[in-house]
Amino acid sequence: MHSAAILLKEGGPLVVDERVTPEPGPAEVLIEVKTVALNPMDYLQRDTNFPPVPAYPAVIGCDAAGIVAKVGSDVSTVTPGTRVLAFVSSFYQNGSPDYGAFQKYAVVPFETVIPLPDALSFEEGAVLPIAAVTALTAWTTIGIPIDTRYTPEDKQGVLIWGGAGSIGSFSIQTARILGFTVYTTASPKHHAYLKGLGADAVFDYKDSDVVAQIITAAKKDGVKLHTAHCAVPDSLQPTLDVLRETKGDAPARVAHSPVLLPDHPTLDNTEIKFNFPSIDKAERDKHMYQCFHEWLQDNLKSGSVVPSPHIQIEGGGLDGLNAALDKLKAGVSGVKIVVPI
Repeated sequence: MHSAAILLKEGGPLVVDERVTPEPGPAEVLIEVKTVALNPMDYLQRDTNFPPVPAYPAVIGCDAAGIVAKVGSDVSTVTPGTRVLAFVSSFYQNGSPDYGAFQKYAVVPFETVIPLPDALSFEEGAVLPIAAVTALTAWTTIGIPIDTRYTPEDKQGVLIWGGAGSIGSFSIQTARILGFTVYTTASPKHHAYLKGLGADAVFDYKDSDVVAQIITAAKKDGVKLHTAHCAVPDSLQPTLDVLRETKGDAPARVAHSPVLLPDHPTLDNTEIKFNFPSIDKAERDKHMYQCFHEWLQDNLKSGSVVPSPHIQIEGGGLDGLNAALDKLKAGVSGVKIVVPI
């Protein structure tokens, strides 16, 4: 048995109780969760059942770091005792509570669990999983393989609207490695930090002429700005306003991480796609393996990427999750909340 923060019904709250500790399947890993990181999806699921929770009682949460307790018979990528980070989600497991992150022991498909470098704490490791897979999936969603390596001579630019958050800041890091000239938006207090992560230019999204500023910078730099990632809500229209002036007659492509509403803005010769992994399990599992085992693991080991954004630690363990989710819901800027459990 182990403790878990259980969602008993739509609208919450999370209630701490005991669950039977599951056994991992042949291609799964059981981890002892040490720290979880919180995402807007977590309080949305708690409060509004969106994304849908298939059945109650449920265990939600998806970002975790911990220690491998057991491995399935087919798993050779990690061993018991290994410190790991993991994308621990019940979303792709028909809502089975064995897979949610908000508990002391959770089952994870081996594709989404990798060793945590010794230099990183559990708190740092926990901020990485969903940020990494979301940032990388944004590129593949619009046809950019994650092994792409543009050169400076290619003059490829990208606009990431909303760079200060978890998805945006990691999107900056991935775009830098892909070889893009990176333009992003954020409040001025985050500009220096985002440039340190790899942004070439950062613009204040509150400036009335922010669209004109980005257009001017891209033209001055002589880059082909045909690609964008909308990492925050209400960013599609200004992103399209930029692309309208920078893409010329070329086709443009936009990955959209927030839910893409049916009546969303459009632009001629521009593909706008909701950022989401394939619904085909085999294809999705292969993509997850590539994201974690071939991309994130190598780039963490080499130091090419770092956990981002800054971490805000909240106490209380499993019992403190409701209060921590309420803080996230009330709004934070440039930080990701983590809770040691």
